[in-house]
Amino acid sequence: MTQQLTTPAIVVFDIDGIVRDVGGSYRRALADTVEYFTNKAYRPTSPDIDQLKSEGIWNNDWEASQELIYRYFQSQGTSREELQLDYSTIVAFFQSRYRGPDLDNWTGYICNEPLLLQPSYLEQLTQAGIAWGFFSGATRGSATYVLQTRLGLQSPVLIAMEDAPGKPDPTGLFATVGLLEDGLDNTPAIIYVGDTVADMYTVVKAREINPHRTWIGVGVLPPHVQETTARSDAYGESLMKAGAAVVLNNVEQLNPAKIQELL
Repeated sequence: MTQQLTTPAIVVFDIDGIVRDVGGSYRRALADTVEYFTNKAYRPTSPDIDQLKSEGIWNNDWEASQELIYRYFQSQGTSREELQLDYSTIVAFFQSRYRGPDLDNWTGYICNEPLLLQPSYLEQLTQAGIAWGFFSGATRGSATYVLQTRLGLQSPVLIAMEDAPGKPDPTGLFATVGLLEDGLDNTPAIIYVGDTVADMYTVVKAREINPHRTWIGVGVLPPHVQETTARSDAYGESLMKAGAAVVLNNVEQLNPAKIQELL
């Protein structure tokens, strides 16, 4: 029997790096895209991608791909104006790798993403009286694929890329909380769980806009940074600096006891 929390709480999860490992999917598609549009001259490494994302504004991997292409050519002496990159062409190439070439039958990298949490973990939260949902920069199609097709969740609360401005704008977080709070007569504390600087900035901005509520950022180290201690430590430090109250190795460590402790 899971103990009920003494303080009501809502937990909102990011998806990429939290629910699924995207090291071999989104990040691989990003590297493929940059390599293709730089005519094979530059393929960003995993630390290169982390370095860009540590700036806190490149949560969208399509935009991140475009930015790395621009920066490569700038380093070669070509200005952005001269390049005239077509964003929609970049997105289409990226999606052809991530989802696969067939829009209806996905065969791309998305099909092989390891899951980082199990439905039983979410059930544990429900039993403790903790409402939960998802706010992600992933497209609705991609998010629904992992939540419903892979995890078997029935119509979970989800705010995806199409539903709100990109992080660190907290509009999507507010919308997710609004859906989860519908019908509640108390004002629960809100925990947002993410793996990037932009995720933590989102919590900080939410607190600035609505300081009357309790907003807690929980950082989780994505699998790709856990290969070395030095990288884990540096990445964890960047999440703490960006506003995380705590940094965990895996989302399932955020169990009801840990949530109670954070509150």
